[in-house]
Amino acid sequence: MPFEPGEVVAPSDPRIVLEGQWGHQPGVAITVNSGSRISFSYAGERLQLLFDTAGLTVPPHLWITVDDGEPRLHVIEGPVVELEAPDGRHRVEIVVKDVNEHVNRWNPPFECAVVFAGLVLDAKSRLRLSGRPGGPRLEFYGDSITQGVRALSEHPESEGADGAASYAYLTARAFGATSYQVGFGSQGISKPGNGEVPGGIESFGWNYAGSPAERIEPSDVVVINLGVNDPTLEPEEYAAYVRRVRAAYPSTRIVALPPFNGKHADAIQAAVKSLDDPNLVHIDSTTWITEADCTDQVHPTVTGHTKIANHLIAALEDHTSLRRR
Repeated sequence: MPFEPGEVVAPSDPRIVLEGQWGHQPGVAITVNSGSRISFSYAGERLQLLFDTAGLTVPPHLWITVDDGEPRLHVIEGPVVELEAPDGRHRVEIVVKDVNEHVNRWNPPFECAVVFAGLVLDAKSRLRLSGRPGGPRLEFYGDSITQGVRALSEHPESEGADGAASYAYLTARAFGATSYQVGFGSQGISKPGNGEVPGGIESFGWNYAGSPAERIEPSDVVVINLGVNDPTLEPEEYAAYVRRVRAAYPSTRIVALPPFNGKHADAIQAAVKSLDDPNLVHIDSTTWITEADCTDQVHPTVTGHTKIANHLIAALEDHTSLRRR
């Protein structure tokens, strides 16, 4: 039967839950970060997801799950994705698998981004109020590893990447947390990333250029895993980044993870020590994986990310108030 349009629902509707780093413009919600999520519940059979794909040169990749089904990959090349299920109550979860790191995703207009324009329900379907997430709030700041680049394979584009396989995503889910997973390929503390993204110290606090990353409330824990892409890294550079995070969140627990291959580990440890911040902790992550746990000696495989997450979950339980669910 042809789709019979009913209620049109804006992305800002409280019945839609957005998790992660989302910026807002009239009529749309925008994320440039893998691992960001959209979730909602509805009663009925059919609905349409709406996306603004105008101007995009590389389509973003999404995982879409209905109820307890397997996630299905959707490459968003057009403005409408139609979902259908047997008549009844359903829950939909959308996870950003990848926003391509190699094209502009920082300066609007973007070449790759998820620009969510809301929903159209069919005439017999109704959107239900799901409730806001009630767990802790975590923020992760990292590079291509946090983004999930090459987690699935050595393929350098979105086919090989999966933000939902990243250690950051897995760690947040273990704690039932709302997560801000901010990973930009090739970015360092000072080094700019791919896709016109500035260095970490400049990009912190922004969804993308011109869009401040506003929080309803501060996060419980901020995890930093940056530095592997910096050719050189002085303790003062790293300390300056941490000071910026601390200025945004005066009482949040900050966790400094050195790169998993040990690069700049001594400088990062020295920076943490120099700050003498009782709510800042250095966790040595340099032995958590080896090159055998990576697709290309640098980027962890799915198994490698799982190993990192298991170590990090245990370490966060030791050093913070977080407890897994």
